[in-house]
Amino acid sequence: MYKIPFNSINWDNVEAIEYVGETGMATWQTVNLNGLRLRIVKYSAGYIADHWCQKGHIVQCLAGDFTSEMEDGSQFFLREGMTYIVSENLSSHRSVSAKGVKLLIIDGEFLKP
Repeated sequence: MYKIPFNSINWDNVEAIEYVGETGMATWQTVNLNGLRLRIVKYSAGYIADHWCQKGHIVQCLAGDFTSEMEDGSQFFLREGMTYIVSENLSSHRSVSAKGVKLLIIDGEFLKP
């Protein structure tokens, strides 16, 4: 288990880094804590991820909505207040956002088999 002392995060003080998608832009604010990664991620309107991801995540939709596409063609629509969770190497997924979205994404060693 992780031993992380009490922390508070002021996301206003965390640098935002932009990543270009297949279309649109993703902006990440990232905090790493001893094998645990916390991110506030914003996808612009028209965003499509530029890769299929097999990492494990806990994804909480904070504002807006998006679709998590599976490489097999299935899709899961998530809106504000919804969460998905997947362990590493159990799906091949990518995010698509028609109107833009703000997410809290948590990942780390605990999601690996």
